Amino acid sequence: MQTETQTTTPVADVLPAFITVTEAAATKIKELLAEEGKAESGLRVFVQGGGCSGFQYGLMIEEAGAGVGDQSFESNGVKLFVDPVSISYLKGAEVDFVDTITGGGFTIKNPNATSTCGCGQSFNA
Repeated sequence: MQTETQTTTPVADVLPAFITVTEAAATKIKELLAEEGKAESGLRVFVQGGGCSGFQYGLMIEEAGAGVGDQSFESNGVKLFVDPVSISYLKGAEVDFVDTITGGGFTIKNPNATSTCGCGQSFNA
């Protein structure tokens, strides 16, 4: 007697955007990419050891696209690339650009941070 063998095809999960970029940050990122002639590039967002609180954020232009194991997202027209280690620390984070009288810069609002330092560039999770 023969039995039927069922094969299942894995269904791709639709993942929410793990990291978002505000409109202000997207505008600034697009300006910077255009100035450097890299309009088709994206932004790599990462976490590395260091800083006052144990981890620090990093942002850099990524011309090569997604690397092995990277997650890629798009938010407000900006391509984002995140390595597999950083993604666990950055889930739900928001990249913003703040322009004040004393200067401007990118900030990351991270719901996973249990504490941050005074400069806002490092955190503990």
